[in-house]
Amino acid sequence: MAETGFKKWIITITVIVASLLELIDTTIVNVALPHMQGNLGATLEDVAWVVTGYAVANVIILPMSGWLGARFGRKNYFLTSIIVFTIVSFLCGNAETMDELIIFRILQGLAGGGLISTAQAILIETWPREQIGTATALFGLGAVVGPTFGPTIGGWIVEHYDWPWIFYVNIPVGILAAFFTYTYINETPKDTSKPVDWWGIILLAVAVGSLQTVLEKGESEDWFAKTYIIVLTVTAVLGVLLFIWREMTYDHPIVNFAILRHRSFTVGMFTSFVLGFGLYGSMFVFPVFCQNLLGFNAQQTGELLFPGGICTIVMMPFIGKMLNKGIPAQFMATVGMFLFFVFANMLSKSTLATGEKDVLVPLLIRGVGMALLFVPLTTLAMADLKGPEIGQGSGLNNMMRQLGGSFGIAILTTVIHNRSGKHRSDLLVNVNEYNPIFTDRLNGLVHGFMNTGKSLHDATAMAYKAIEGMVTRQTMLLTYDDAYWLSGMIMLCSIPLLYLQPFKKLKAVADAH
Repeated sequence: MAETGFKKWIITITVIVASLLELIDTTIVNVALPHMQGNLGATLEDVAWVVTGYAVANVIILPMSGWLGARFGRKNYFLTSIIVFTIVSFLCGNAETMDELIIFRILQGLAGGGLISTAQAILIETWPREQIGTATALFGLGAVVGPTFGPTIGGWIVEHYDWPWIFYVNIPVGILAAFFTYTYINETPKDTSKPVDWWGIILLAVAVGSLQTVLEKGESEDWFAKTYIIVLTVTAVLGVLLFIWREMTYDHPIVNFAILRHRSFTVGMFTSFVLGFGLYGSMFVFPVFCQNLLGFNAQQTGELLFPGGICTIVMMPFIGKMLNKGIPAQFMATVGMFLFFVFANMLSKSTLATGEKDVLVPLLIRGVGMALLFVPLTTLAMADLKGPEIGQGSGLNNMMRQLGGSFGIAILTTVIHNRSGKHRSDLLVNVNEYNPIFTDRLNGLVHGFMNTGKSLHDATAMAYKAIEGMVTRQTMLLTYDDAYWLSGMIMLCSIPLLYLQPFKKLKAVADAH
C-alpha cells in the first residue's frame, strides 16, 4: 500500500541512503588499491580481487534478491542486509591480511546486492503508482551519483586519512539506516510454503559468478591464454543454459522468468544493460585518461566529476515530474542517449593540451544525459510489474545494469589494449631519418640538450628517449579517443531499442493497477 506524508518521505530517504552504501562502495575503493597493496604487502593481482570479489558476489545475489525478500519478508531481508553490510564494513577496515580483506569484501558484496534491488522495490511500493516517475527519479539519485562520487570521496579520504576509513564511514550511516528501516518500513508477508530451489541457487551462483569473473579478469589474463578463463567461460555458458532450463521447468523457481511476458520489462533489461555500459564504462575510462595522460591526481579527477553529478541531481526531480505529466519516457531516453553520444564524441577529440576547462562541458552534458536515461529507462522497465514481480524485476534489472558495466569495462579495456598496439605501429612509421619533420624535431632536441652541456652522444640518446615519450603519450591519447568514440556509438545505436517498448502513460498504469 502506498504511503503519504512524513512516512513516505522518511522511507524514501532511508532506502536511498541504504542503497548509497552499496553504490558508493562499488567504486570508492578503486583509488585506495595502491595504499592497500603497500599496507598489506600484496601483489597488484591480489589487491584487484578486492574489487572483483565484491562485484562477483554482488551480481550473484541481485537476481535472487526478489526471492529472498519474498521468503523472509522484504523488511527483514533489507534490515539484515544493512546490518551485515555495516558489520562487514568494520571488518574490512580492520583486516590485517589481504585474504581477510577479500573474504570480507565478498561478504560485503553479498549484503550489498540485497540493498540496491530491495530498496528500489520498497520505494516503488511506497509511492502512489501514478508517481512512479518521481520515485524512480529519487532512487536514480543514488544509482547514478553513487558510482560517480565514489572515487571523489575515496580520493579525499585517502588524501587526508588512511584506507580503512573508506569502510569505517559506512558504520554511522548503516546504523541510522537500520534504525529507520526497523522503525518505519512496513512488514511484508513471508512466503515459506514453497520448497527452496537449491539447484536454481547453485546454477545461478555458478553461471553468473563465472561470467562476472571472466569479465573482471579476462583482459588482465590475456583472455583465453589462461586455462582457468577458458574453463570459467564454458562453465558460464553451460550454467546459464542449465539455469534457464531449470527455472522454466521447475514449479517454484528462485527467478521467475514469467515476468518476461511483459514486453516493456524484457526490452528494459537490454536498455539497462546499455545504461550500465555507458555509466560504468565511461567512469572507468575517464579517471585513467585524466591521471595517466593529463597528469591529474585522484582528488583533481574526482573534483572534475562533481559538477556533472550535481547536474544529474538537479535534473532528476524535473525528469520525474515530466514522466508524471505523461511525456513519453522513450522521448526523454532518446535525448539522454544522444547527449551521452555528444559527451563521448567531444572527449574523443581530446588532445595532449586538453585541460580541466575542456572536459567540464562534456561532463556536464553527460550529467544531464544520465538523468534523462536512468529515470525513463527504469520507469519503462518496471511500470507493468505488480506485487511480488516488483522485487523479482528490480533484482534482474539491476543485475543487467551491473553486467552491462562489467561488459563495458571488459570491452573498453580490450579496445585500449589492442588499439594501443596499432596506433604505436602507425606512429613509429614516421620515426625515420627520411622524414624531414622527424629529423627537424630530433635535431632540435639534440641541440637543446647540447646547449645544457650534454655531449653529442648523451644529447642524441636523450633526444630519442624524449621522442619515445612523445610517441607513447600520443599512442595513449589516440587509444582513449577510440574508447570514448566506441562508448558513444554503442549508446547512439541503441536508441531503436527504446521504441520496442509500448508507449504508456503513467496515469494509465495507475488506473490499471
